[in-house]
This record gives sequence, structure tokens and C-alpha cells, in this order.
Amino acid sequence: MRKIDKLVIKNFLGPFVLTTLVVVFIFLLRFLMLYFDDFVGKDLGLETFLQLFGYFSLITVPISLPLSTLLAALMSFGNLGEHTELTAIKSAGIPLGRIIMPTLVFTIFISIFSFWFNNNVTPWANLKGYSLLWDIRTTKVALNIQEGIFYREIPGYSIKVKEKFPDNESLKGVLVYNHTERNGNKNVTVADSGRMYTMYDDNYLVFELFDGYNYTETRATKGLNDTQFYRNGFKKNRLVFSLESFNMRKTSENQFKYHEYMKDITELKDQIDSAQIQIDKTVTSQIASLKSMHTYQFKKPTVKYDIDSLTGDSTLLTIEPGPWAEKKREVLKDTRRYSEIWALSQSTAHSFVSQLQNNYAILGTKKRSMYSADIERWHKYTYAVACLAMFIIGASLGSIIKKGGFGMPVLIAISFFILYYVMMQLADKNAKEGLIPVIIAVWIPDVILTIIGAIFISKATKDARIFDADIYRKAWEKIKSLTIKNKGHEIDLQSE
Repeated sequence: MRKIDKLVIKNFLGPFVLTTLVVVFIFLLRFLMLYFDDFVGKDLGLETFLQLFGYFSLITVPISLPLSTLLAALMSFGNLGEHTELTAIKSAGIPLGRIIMPTLVFTIFISIFSFWFNNNVTPWANLKGYSLLWDIRTTKVALNIQEGIFYREIPGYSIKVKEKFPDNESLKGVLVYNHTERNGNKNVTVADSGRMYTMYDDNYLVFELFDGYNYTETRATKGLNDTQFYRNGFKKNRLVFSLESFNMRKTSENQFKYHEYMKDITELKDQIDSAQIQIDKTVTSQIASLKSMHTYQFKKPTVKYDIDSLTGDSTLLTIEPGPWAEKKREVLKDTRRYSEIWALSQSTAHSFVSQLQNNYAILGTKKRSMYSADIERWHKYTYAVACLAMFIIGASLGSIIKKGGFGMPVLIAISFFILYYVMMQLADKNAKEGLIPVIIAVWIPDVILTIIGAIFISKATKDARIFDADIYRKAWEKIKSLTIKNKGHEIDLQSE
């Protein structure tokens, strides 16, 4: 058995390492395509890109392990079945469960590693990776002055070049607006030609201008509306611009630590508890504020009269008995008072509805934040369990299909992973909206995969040929023959 265990483990390790690297690379390509526009035209350097890709490679490991486990199990047991090694082991009286046992134990260690990695390494990689990505996205595009277009990326200046020669240095028809003092177009430099280059490790841009003028308009010291205009000619002039704004600036990582992706289980639990406390306090304060909006209490009526003949209104009002003239004045007075009460009631009702809508929006935002943190906390467990579920599916299907390589196993693995990913996304979306309890939503994909794996492993134990085309062709032929017999029987009955 030790030799068999070594054979199975050795046959599983190679595909697992290879598929893990391939899957991580595929997810890394997806990330590169998603943010490709943010990298173009920025002189970031190889070291920055290596750091970014390294961080995001670590981020993709937890989601890559279930797929690589499934694919490795399919390939390893498919190879064993394709080379009749699995059949020979079974013929020796060793059941499939015992054959799978060593790789199952190895997968348990993979699941434990996935949980540890997702709880300790992934939050750190998320913090480093997304903070670096933010710095890259906020970095300006490298200096690129084009012909006939005002270039405004240098703070305080607007530059236009009529013609730019192929050497990317020689210029023709240079126009520079100096807006550093923010007083409009009152400082302008015009030159017939010039030369552009950088110095001090590309930290400064230099414009050497030839045969031009500098126009300056300033406010005179005498009189508020008087201005002075200066024109200075030059044969050669030198303008130096700082390119500090084009360098990538390091943002403090504390600005990103609030997000649930940057936290471990303990921190997420604290966030959930604090969010629940805030929600309870908000509900209590909102109920108290809504109760304070009821400012009017109706008095108990004493005598009721139908005053339709007096005011044309069929409303029953509260009045005191007395002489007819006094009754009429009191009725008119009560009518005005009730009109004011009605207007106040309408205003209070509108305020009440508006307050409820605002409270609902505030509570909804806080609950979604709490649900997101709870989902992220449970996913540190579900990704680990998904490795086990995927292994059971892969091992059972591999022993049934008996096909190795990257053909059929890749197709099946991608199909199951897409099923898992779609179920996870739909469940998470509904859980964030509060439509499904979080603990149910996060475990639905793993439970479904486990049930599918249990069905497949039972079929594999019985050597069921569920992927053999001959079985389905024979079943279809039987159905066709039964249909033909039934039609012939009906025709005989009709002829009789």
C-alpha cells in the first residue's frame, strides 16, 4: 500500500503544482486586462510592475486553489485510469476510497493552508496591492507634448507647439502661458523655435527658446483700473519646469485599512459587532425622533352639530351649546382652526415620510457594510471547504472518465468552476441586499458541490459508466423501439 500511496501522491503533486501556477497566471492576466488602461503611458519601471504582479498573484491564490485542486484530481486519476493502473489496483481488491485516501489527506492540508493564507496573507496582499494600484492609477501619464494641442499637465502652465520634429527635441512655434499666479493669460511667452529636453534624472523639463518675446500685463500702483503692459524680446531664453507631479506618490496605507478585504477574521468580527451596535443605536434614536414629531393631540368632543346649512361643509365639529349667534361665530372659528390643523397634519405627514426614507437609506447602507464584512469573514472558510468539494468531484470524475491530459479534464473543470463562481456571486449579491441570511448564502455553493461530489463518488465506486456514449445511445434506441411498438399497437387497435 505504501508504494500505491506514493504512486497516487506523485501522480497528483505534479499536475497540482502545474495547474496552480497556470490558474494564478490566468487570473493575473484577467487583472492586467482589467486595469491595462491605467498602466499605459506611465514610466513606472520594472520594479513597480513586479511588486504589483507579485501582490495580485498572492491575492488570486485562495480562489485559484479550488480550481487547481479540481483540475489536478481530474488529470491525475484520469491518467491512472487511462493507463489501466487504476483498474489493476482495483483488481487487487483495493476499493476506490482507499486509493483516494492519500490524496484526500493531502487536500485536507491544502484546505488548511488555504484558510491560513486567506486569513493572514491575503489581507496583507490586498492592502499592499490595492494601495500600490491606487498610486499607479493616480500617477500622471508620461510627458507627451503633441503638435497643435495645448498641454496642461504641468501645473501652472499651458504649452502649445506648432511643429515637433522627429528627434522629439526640436520645436517650431512655441507658445507658453504662465498661470502660476492664477491671474489669467497675463504672462505669455512666444518663440519662433526651441529645444526640449530633461535633466537631473528626468526631474526637470527644460525649454530652450530662440527668437521670441515675453508679454506681461501687471496692475499699476496708481489707480485701481490702470494696467501696465511689458514686452521683452530675447534671442535665447530658458524655461525650467519641475516634473515632480509626474512621479508616483506613495499613499498612506491607513486610508485603505477600513475595507473588509484588508482584515482578518478577528478584525472582521469586530467590524461586524461595531456595525450592529451602530445600527441598534440608529434605530433607537430614529424611533425617538419620529415620536417627537407627533405634536398635536385631539381633544375629546362634547357636543356635535351638523353645520351643513351654515358653512356648506358636512364635517362634524366640536362646539359648546349657547345662543345662535355665538354658535355661528364659534363654528367659523373652529372651521379656521381645523383648517390650520389639517395643514399642520399634512406637513407633519410629509416630514414623517421623508424622515422614514432617510432612515431607511442610512440603515440600508450600514447593513450592507455589515453584510459585506460578514460575507468576507465566512469566505475564509468556504474557500477552504471548496478545495475538498472540488477534489471529491475531480477524483470521482477522473476515475470514471479515465482521460488525462489537458483536454476533457480542463473542459469539465472550467464548467464546474464557472458553476461554483456564478452561484457564489449570486448568493453574495442577495446576501448583501439582505434577501438571504449570510450564513446560508455563503455555504450554498459548497453544499451543492459536496452533494454533486457525493453522487459522483458513489457512481465511481460502482464503476458506473455515466460518460460512456454507448450507454446513452442504447437507451435512446430502446426509447425509440418502445415508441414504435406503441404506435404499431395503436394502429392495430384502430384497424380492429
